[in-house]
Amino acid sequence: ETKDDLEQLTAEIKKMANSVRNKLKSMERNIEQDEARSSADLRIRKSQHSVLSRKFVDVMTKYNEAQVDFRERSKGRIQRQLEITGKNTTDEELEEMLESGNPSIFTSGIMDSQISKQALSEIEGRHKDIVRLESSIKELHDMFVDIAMLVENQNNMDQSVGFVERAVADTKKAVKYQSEARR
Repeated sequence: ETKDDLEQLTAEIKKMANSVRNKLKSMERNIEQDEARSSADLRIRKSQHSVLSRKFVDVMTKYNEAQVDFRERSKGRIQRQLEITGKNTTDEELEEMLESGNPSIFTSGIMDSQISKQALSEIEGRHKDIVRLESSIKELHDMFVDIAMLVENQNNMDQSVGFVERAVADTKKAVKYQSEARR
């Protein structure tokens, strides 16, 4: 039941994160379309988009850290369960098992006692959890790359607006100096 709840929450978080990402992209497209207008409203919208993008990245970073922490704790539990059954493994061997997707690499030689069967069942369950979690982390990584590019584009836009504003101010000064020089 708890695993089902966790999977459901993870799916909901992914769905919400994708929705937020799509809305941020939509905001960015709208800002780019209005780029020709140099209004205070546009600057406010750019600033809001930038703040929201950064906050989203912060939240998703914390979520990713929680997932990685859970993975490490689950990996530790698997290692302890394997030790209970008499099978000692190194971190590298455990990573190999997790990456191969095949827990039988280590569980094939476990004796048939009831304790070992229970431990084996727990190991296989944890392995499945970690595989699902890794899939979720990979999806989250892709989302991070996407959002990082959004934030980078936003920073570039902010710099461009600053350059344009500075150029307008410099042009006004130049016109003023030119008119003063003609007098």
